[in-house]
Amino acid sequence: MLNRLSFLIGFVALAASVAPATYAETLLVERVQQERGAVLPARGMTMAQVEQQFGQPAGKLAPAGGDAPTHPVINRWSYDRFTVYFERDRVIDSVLTRASATEIGPKGAEPAK
Repeated sequence: MLNRLSFLIGFVALAASVAPATYAETLLVERVQQERGAVLPARGMTMAQVEQQFGQPAGKLAPAGGDAPTHPVINRWSYDRFTVYFERDRVIDSVLTRASATEIGPKGAEPAK
């Protein structure tokens, strides 16, 4: 009886530890699928092109880097649904803020003051 109970407790603990990883994987897959269908600024666009196509950003975050030639200035513009990352004045990446309203994830960055 004790062996059976130990096995059952071990199985439940294992199942509980695997469940969050499976849930996180599902969210990642859903996020990737949604990002593929989203219209985001393309790599290589200039700041002017992004502003012309997507409008004024909701916020411009504080620049990072720029302290050495090998560390160019990285600017971030925040829109309602996505954030655009620029190296100097060119887009290097665009990322959706959230895959859905119910997604739980990291908080957005605070705008520069």
